[in-house]
Amino acid sequence: MSKNPRQTGKKAASAAAKVLANPKSTKAEKSAAASALSQTPSKKK
Repeated sequence: MSKNPRQTGKKAASAAAKVLANPKSTKAEKSAAASALSQTPSKKK
């Protein structure tokens, strides 16, 4: 089990980004995708 189970994995985040970029995605799809992306770990610089 991961240390923080509320983080979205890289593959799911990538799929969510594609949904948001697709102009044909429904409002519900975009809402779910945005929720998934809001739970991705922040990138360290």
